[in-house]
Amino acid sequence: MNFINYILRKISESLSIFWINPPIKNLNQEKKIYEIINRQFIKINVNKKVLKETHLIFNYKIKNIIKKKNLKNLLRYPFVQKIFFVHNRFFIIRELLKLKLSVNWNLYKKLLKENSICNPVRYFLYPSSSGNRIHQIYHLYILEHNTNALIKNFSKIFELGGGYGCLASIFQKLNKNNKMFYEIVDTKIVNLVQFYYLKMLNFNVGFNKNFKIKLTNNINQKFKTYDLFVANWSLSEVPIKYRNKFFNIIKNSKYFLISFQENFEDIDNLKYFCNLKNKLKNNFKIKIIRNRLYKGSIIKKQKHFYMVGENMKYVQK
Repeated sequence: MNFINYILRKISESLSIFWINPPIKNLNQEKKIYEIINRQFIKINVNKKVLKETHLIFNYKIKNIIKKKNLKNLLRYPFVQKIFFVHNRFFIIRELLKLKLSVNWNLYKKLLKENSICNPVRYFLYPSSSGNRIHQIYHLYILEHNTNALIKNFSKIFELGGGYGCLASIFQKLNKNNKMFYEIVDTKIVNLVQFYYLKMLNFNVGFNKNFKIKLTNNINQKFKTYDLFVANWSLSEVPIKYRNKFFNIIKNSKYFLISFQENFEDIDNLKYFCNLKNKLKNNFKIKIIRNRLYKGSIIKKQKHFYMVGENMKYVQK
């Protein structure tokens, strides 16, 4: 099964063979970034208590990429694409069409422009962007389309499981305000990947509260209220006990955007998030929306959902 997935990803990736990323020029910057990463790397042990088997294996593989100093090609590894990076899938064109028909298309179009960091696969039907970047912005479209949220007004954002840093980079591009604060909670290993990606883009990113983008594996709520809590296929992929740690952060946010699959390993996610909706319904307007465009991998299909909420205390009347 894994071999078939590997072949299918490689065939799919080959559709973009004619669109090569421009070379990265700031190699001296990369050297300095690796020096910081190496100092952090020697302190790291993978915390098995907060990871399901899928992500435990993933973190060990990421450690090997960091050891080889090959983060510049991170998004070409099939196992990374499986977890972090959707590329040439046909459902992406349907997401892109939704964005083009939106009243906010002019804004989305600016945010779609891809960069060369980590060597992303350009989307073969829209090569100025990547499938994953389109996918991330489509999530934001879902939030705006189903709530009163305006993403351009968000300045304090909490993301659980930030991938390689794509969504954080989109918000930094969207809001260059000095008051912008973006916190990512992830494993220490993945925090290093995010640091590489975001630092190579010259963003103000680091491992404590003094940076605009804070990378951490500890849950320490800096602000009483976040404009947005976002968890795209992250809250749904950690043990139930660990999920409960984020309840108060979600409850104190103005908006939340959560993406999840119906089942993950031994967990019935649909049941879990329906229960979470019931716990929050007195404070939030909440919708659980079936994602009819994305159905998982070609081989393993299942239902996927969005859960979006807006805190009634902050909804404009």
